Amino acid sequence: MELFIYIFAALFSVLNPLGAVPIFVGLTQDYTKAERSRVSLFTALNVFIILIISFFIGEYVLKFFGISIDALRIAGGLIIVSSGFSLLTGNFNKTRGVNKKVESDAQTRNQIALTPLAIPMLAGPGSISLLIAFYQDYTKISEKIIAVISILAVAVVIYFILKSAHYLSRILGASGIVAISRIIGFIVIAIGVQYISSSIVNIFKQI
Repeated sequence: MELFIYIFAALFSVLNPLGAVPIFVGLTQDYTKAERSRVSLFTALNVFIILIISFFIGEYVLKFFGISIDALRIAGGLIIVSSGFSLLTGNFNKTRGVNKKVESDAQTRNQIALTPLAIPMLAGPGSISLLIAFYQDYTKISEKIIAVISILAVAVVIYFILKSAHYLSRILGASGIVAISRIIGFIVIAIGVQYISSSIVNIFKQI
């Protein structure tokens, strides 16, 4: 249970689905309730698939390019810390990688569940590098099963958050979402610093 909570909390903090609420509301303001539910479901499914692929295949991608796990952790840690600082200071890019061209194209095709919602808004470099590191850290079959369950749980939570996005936006308001995002930002910074520091310690041990 402790491992499940740790992986779930780490992934939820890095993905920060609450930060995607304003963007989801903006992209789906003209959608019906059924269409919003469908987009929420497919976004959650896409995120789940992307994270599962990253978890199980990411290690072999690293080996192919000759990248060490410590180098990945440091790079991922820097990305995570950067995102955390942006959340904490309130300077997080409002579009989260969604430029006008992408937004317009997504609206035209009515296929926003994959891009820009799943990628890059939710499943970005930080979460992908985090999962690759988890695969290296937890080698037992039981631990990998718990990790998969944690990923599934995060995807389910993403579905319900996005499905309730318009309601949450009205209840919490812009200030409420910002406040929650800043709290999450502090946790994200701590996760990033932990990965960087542990990787540096491992590198010095190997010298």
